[in-house]
Amino acid sequence: QVQLVESGGGLVQPGGSLRLSCAASGSIFSINAMGWYRQAPGKQRELVATIHSGGNTNYADSVKGRFTISMDNAKNTVFLQMNSLKPEDTAVYYCNADFLLRAGVRVVDYWGQGTQVTVSS
Repeated sequence: QVQLVESGGGLVQPGGSLRLSCAASGSIFSINAMGWYRQAPGKQRELVATIHSGGNTNYADSVKGRFTISMDNAKNTVFLQMNSLKPEDTAVYYCNADFLLRAGVRVVDYWGQGTQVTVSS
């Protein structure tokens, strides 16, 4: 069994900061990439940021310069540092992983349960 567990969400004022984390556990041999996506009420899920194990990152235009994604390869954990938060950042944030199982099977899309981020005065 593989599990992705997100944490770090909560309520924050505009301009504030939060750090999300997502820990992958289970029969994982290696992780190729991890990422963060978000979904606001009534809207489609959208990409926030991704990071490959080699260090390459990409970000949605709406979060560039404000959010930073990073990975601890030894702990199979991805982080999202969110600064200068805006009300429009309010959403459920989901962790995603692309990994290789110890059994030799590639899993391209695996999702966590999500963590709520609310930005409000």
